[in-house]
Amino acid sequence: MNARQNEARNGARLSKSVTILPLEHDIPVPKAPAGVTFTTPERKLWRELWRSPQATQWDESYGIAVSTYVLYSSRLFAGEGAAWLAQEHRHIGEALGLTPKGMAALGWQMEGAR
Repeated sequence: MNARQNEARNGARLSKSVTILPLEHDIPVPKAPAGVTFTTPERKLWRELWRSPQATQWDESYGIAVSTYVLYSSRLFAGEGAAWLAQEHRHIGEALGLTPKGMAALGWQMEGAR
């Protein structure tokens, strides 16, 4: 018997807490991590990510992951990425909650979503 069948049999339900992400916030955009230099488009993406609803759940320790996502995005958009880079980009995006799968795994929902 799998877990879902066991839950149904016992009438048990798992309740996962949900964090509602505000659509707007006033959290300041941090500086890039030491040693990271962005191009103008990369700086723009950095700012957009830190202004996103997901950024309300990040702290300064996320800087390395966010900067890596930005740098990988830049390489992929320039056509310079290999399959491994695209895969790592996807994994980082999910870990940061930037994909629907990542948001679901983290228990996040956008404000006003059902």
